[in-house]
Amino acid sequence: MFTRKIGIDLGTANTVVFVPGRGFIINEPTIVALSTPENIVLAVGKEAKEMIGRTPDDIKAYQPLKEGVIADYYITKAMLKYFISSAVGQFNIFRPDVVISAPAGITQTERRAIINAAKEAGAKEAHIVREPILAALGAGIPINARSGSMIINIGGGTTETAVISLGGIVSWSSIRIAGNKFDSAIADYLKKKHSIAIGAQTAETIKIEIGSILPMKNKLTHQVRGRDMISGLPKDVVINSNEIAEAIHPHLLEIASAVKKVFNETPPELIADVMNKGIILSGGSSQLMHLAEFFKRIFGVNAYVAEDPLFCVAKGSGIILSHLDIYKKTLLNKR
Repeated sequence: MFTRKIGIDLGTANTVVFVPGRGFIINEPTIVALSTPENIVLAVGKEAKEMIGRTPDDIKAYQPLKEGVIADYYITKAMLKYFISSAVGQFNIFRPDVVISAPAGITQTERRAIINAAKEAGAKEAHIVREPILAALGAGIPINARSGSMIINIGGGTTETAVISLGGIVSWSSIRIAGNKFDSAIADYLKKKHSIAIGAQTAETIKIEIGSILPMKNKLTHQVRGRDMISGLPKDVVINSNEIAEAIHPHLLEIASAVKKVFNETPPELIADVMNKGIILSGGSSQLMHLAEFFKRIFGVNAYVAEDPLFCVAKGSGIILSHLDIYKKTLLNKR
């Protein structure tokens, strides 16, 4: 069977590829390993991530997207070529239509860069859809309803907040604070509190294993191995979930401030709808413990984590792909 439509959740941390009839066929880190100075692609995705912090000087592992947008055009194009060819097969003669996610605050220049990179990577047409719309569709929110719905999509590079009604975004915020900043905050906290240096992968593992937004009575613990900042020798420390909550709390307050801004810009009728329905949370970082409770405490509105939050954006792209002709005339033409 020839693949002519592909949905790509092009995330800063992870890329998920959806193909109608086949489901999610790729879920890999958004990382590319290059040999220098020839700039030859050695690995993409999981294989490239395993190289981070372990490569000789002539091999570099890159995250080609920074805070949701293209930071390196050449590497992004190489990565998209890998994902598209993996989806369509090496000998598929048809160039597919591709739906790609992008932050709500994407500029026209950034939009054109993604479209051009996708076309050069093998796409026939590339349609850019703003992340909150795709996340809402994937979370099962009826975006064409007259009542308003709020979604907060916390990914690796950006946190997207939007109130959606009648098929469009009424008010929104896009800030470049999300999972990657949480990882950096954890690494910085360990340097200051425990005088131990760790890598980005270790910080991410800590976040996944014991990451909590609020202090817990029954604390979870995790043994961390890194380099002693004083002696330079290997060092083990045991940290707990309450320390992680302390480390990332400043970033959570910034996200809450951005959500408050969206509330302030939303018409009162839609605010009432959101209060009735609650806030929907999606994205990989929404899986941190007690995140829904945090938002409820801050705003006095119930919050719920969507089913399969990591895949909401990719699911949304699949829904658009299934009705591509309809969405081409409406949603895909909106800038």
